[in-house]
Amino acid sequence: MTPQTPSPERFDQLFRDDDDPWRFKTRWYEARKRAQTLACLPAQRYAHGFEPGCANGELSAELASRCDRLLVCDGSLRAVELARARLAPWSHARVVQAQLPADWPVGIFDLIVISELGYFLDPPGVDALADQTSASLSAGGTVLACHWRWPIEGGELDGDAVHSRLAQRLGMAVLTELREADFILHVWSKDGRSVAQREGFSW
Repeated sequence: MTPQTPSPERFDQLFRDDDDPWRFKTRWYEARKRAQTLACLPAQRYAHGFEPGCANGELSAELASRCDRLLVCDGSLRAVELARARLAPWSHARVVQAQLPADWPVGIFDLIVISELGYFLDPPGVDALADQTSASLSAGGTVLACHWRWPIEGGELDGDAVHSRLAQRLGMAVLTELREADFILHVWSKDGRSVAQREGFSW
């Protein structure tokens, strides 16, 4: 079955009407969630990160401080313009327009962050996203996914269903699992060692 991709025009309209339609910049919920997302990353720094579905670049700006190189993308041209402005202070960050899962970039990444993206895809689209993520991840790479748990208008899958499907398809070790009433967060890795083990701690 061919994955169905959400129309970029839908998101273009959202961002034309409002530069921050989900209030990433102003809501404490979003600021807190970003802080938790960053705290759950098992490495202090990454060589090459990728964030698909970057929206206006608020999380991207935080990830830029943790990556030597960062690639982010969005299907909406207006979102790409906003993300480029937000990431202008970081010369090592690049923003491109790409419609996922069809336009997955070429390259190997040691960090892939899938935030608030999966429920805009249908089940085959989530499967394709997982397969592309796995194929593009370095040997010791990290995947972090975070999604809203409440129903999404027009979405086939909620956050829990997206994470269940990603977990099954990725087949990687779970380093972190965080469930709150509002969101679910997982960190998976091909390297199943804990943060302490990665630093050589033994017991």
